[in-house]
This record gives sequence, C-alpha cells and structure tokens, in this order.
Amino acid sequence: MSTVWPTDHFTNATTADNRSCPLEEENLRLPLAVLYSLIFLFGLAGNLLALWVFLFLHSRRNSVRVFLINVALADLVLLACLPFRVLYHARGNVWSLGPHACKAVGNLFYMNMYVSITLMGLISLDRYLKIIGVRGSQRGCGPRWIRGSRWSLVTCGLLWGSSLVMVVPMIALTEGNEEAEKCFHYKQRKQARGKAYFNLFMVAVFWLVFVVLLASYGRIARRLLRASRDKPDLPNAPRLARTAKKSFVVPLLFTICFAPYHAFRGFYVASQLRDISCETQRFMDLTNEVMLLLSALNSCLDPVMYFVLSGSVRKATIQAFSQFLHLHHEAVTTNSSTTEFRRTSMSHASTAAVDSLLRPSALNPPSATTESPVRRSQL
Repeated sequence: MSTVWPTDHFTNATTADNRSCPLEEENLRLPLAVLYSLIFLFGLAGNLLALWVFLFLHSRRNSVRVFLINVALADLVLLACLPFRVLYHARGNVWSLGPHACKAVGNLFYMNMYVSITLMGLISLDRYLKIIGVRGSQRGCGPRWIRGSRWSLVTCGLLWGSSLVMVVPMIALTEGNEEAEKCFHYKQRKQARGKAYFNLFMVAVFWLVFVVLLASYGRIARRLLRASRDKPDLPNAPRLARTAKKSFVVPLLFTICFAPYHAFRGFYVASQLRDISCETQRFMDLTNEVMLLLSALNSCLDPVMYFVLSGSVRKATIQAFSQFLHLHHEAVTTNSSTTEFRRTSMSHASTAAVDSLLRPSALNPPSATTESPVRRSQL
C-alpha cells in the first residue's frame, strides 16, 4: 500500500474545506448513540454466551467450531469499538482522544468486520467441500486435508496475522486529512490514494466472499432438498428439508447486514478521490453512517445464527440454561422448605406451650413430645 505524504498547505486547505462544509446531522446524533449502545449490549451478551458454549459446552471438535470461535472473537473486538462511537455522538460529535486513537478505533472496527466476513465465507466453503468430500470418498478421492480441524487453525492464524500487518500501518501513518476533535466522518483522500485503493480492494474481497457464500449454501440446500424428495421414506427426510431451509439464514443475514454497505461503498470511495459539492459530501456521510449501522448489527445477529443453524450449539445452550434454572429452583425450594420447617417448629412449640398452660395436669404429656418429630420429618 502506497502512501503519499501531504504538505502543510494541503492540510490547512482540507481543514478549511471541512469547516466550510459541516457534515454532522444533529437529528441523527442521538439515534446513532442509542442504536450503537443497544448493539453493544445485546452483541456483548450474545457473543460472550456463544464463546462460553463453544469453549466449555460444545463437544464437537471440528473446523466449523474453530471458525465460529474466531467469529465470536472478531465480533467482540468490533463491539469494543462501539462505546467510543457512542461517546463521540453523545458529546455532540466531538472527539477528544486525538487522531491516533480515532484511527485505531476506526481501523480496528473495519478490520474485525472483514475478518468476520472472511470467516463466514470460509465456513460456507468448509461445509460445501465436506459434502463433496463425502461423495468423493466413496469413489476413492476427495479433499482429505479439509476433514480435520488443523487447516482451520492454520487459516485463522494466517487471517489474523495478515489483518494485523495491514491495519498497523494505517493506524501509524498520517494521512494529512485529520481534523481536530472530529472522527468517523467523510474525508477527502485525493492525497491519500493508497488508503482509498485499499478500501476498494476490501470491497472486492467482500463481493468475492459473498459469491462463494451464496454458491456454497445454494448448492448445499439444493442437494439436501433433492435427497429429501428422492427418498421421502427415510426417517431423516423431513430433517433434511428443514436443514435445507435453514441454510438460507446465513445468506439472508449476510445480504441484509453487509450487501447495502458494500453496494454503496464503491461510490463512497470514488467520491473521496475527486472534487464534489458540499451537498454530495453530506449525502455520502449520512448514507455511509446508516449503512455502517447495518453492518454493526451483524455482531448481534451472529449468536442468533449459531443457535438457529447448529443443533449441537442449541442443545448445549438449552441444557446449560436448564441446569441453571434447575439449580436455582432447587435453591429456592430448599430455602422455602427451611423457612417452612422453622415456622412449623415454632408453631408446634407455641401450641405445646399454650396447651401446657391451659392444661397443666395433662394426662399424657409424652404423646405431645413425640408428635412434633413425626411432623417435622414429614416436611
């Protein structure tokens, strides 16, 4: 990635242009702060639960589990960037942490978004190749290297390593278009074309992953539907049909969250490389904020996707909640029984004391003393 170092004259001109064209929409500031807060809270709870299930409850040690653990980690790092956005919008779109912190938060957000996108594409490719591999193994061939989980560990390591190598220079190098107390807003990149071209490259990566994901899940769904129709008498035929329908959940969420942003992203980056009017800049900035909000929403929907698609994850989660509720119910029952036992004992003691006062010459006092232990043992 090439970086053109700007001059002080260009920096001052850029700052003057940005000040002459205010981009912030005051009516959008509060909704963005509230929506990013909700995404952070729900996404944090869902991904922590998913990570706990994958690490401690999920019994299957396969490549998909490795990929899903890394998706949850990427979502958590992305979610860690959202409080900075919430603080920025809540303070009237004022950034007080400096330009390097602004670039660190922004680039880490995008890095983990694309790590999550790439991992979802790898999951779809893994599932598709394993289905092909099962058929190939019957003919004496097939991708044996993909059957284990080692390839997923190596792939995730390479993905995280290459992502850090690409994002560190973007945080460290100065673009020259920074504006004091501003962050997460539209910027001209006529003197930082390397960053703009890199963003266009990432848009191309997304569409490649999107095509692979649609093709993989489409072929998987078609094959499962065909198997359920060709052999309807099989006991698992209805299950195959349900699994085929659930296969469309991932492409649907992928399309809703990421396709609008990347369909617009190309026009957004292209506008940064040429002179445009103030009204166009405001439109680009506003549209980008709304599209980016949809992309951040994916971090909340990923845990829902795990629960819907994976029967083992769903079973482990339900069992964990059932055990928690059972233990809680036992604790409540034990506490209530102890309380009732004490109340009953006090009631019997009070009754015996009253009887002894009213009938001091009782004919058979031992029977009163033996009645209480019997009733206590029945509690």
